[in-house]
Amino acid sequence: MTVTKQELTEHLYGAMGLSMAEAKSIIEALFNGIRETLAQGEEVKLSGFGNFTVREKSARPGRNPKTGVPKEIRARRVVTFHAGPNLKAHCNPHLTLLRERDDPADRD
Repeated sequence: MTVTKQELTEHLYGAMGLSMAEAKSIIEALFNGIRETLAQGEEVKLSGFGNFTVREKSARPGRNPKTGVPKEIRARRVVTFHAGPNLKAHCNPHLTLLRERDDPADRD
């Protein structure tokens, strides 16, 4: 399932009691702030969620997969996301339980 900006707006509307216009404005401001920060080459850290970083990829040789014709892939900047430990634990609760059970600090 994909979460859209519209769904985030509706969630703010329902959970916070904001008007739809206010909720949409908050969501747009959040995403615009993230976009602008990344465009400047800075990292975006969302505590308890994860980090967005911009990586520079150099030019490299490639090929058209359909025709096999060689072509250079141009240098570019790409955005990467690394999930934080809280997000990973939330997505994998069974791993958290295993880690707690196997923690040597808990042994007497």
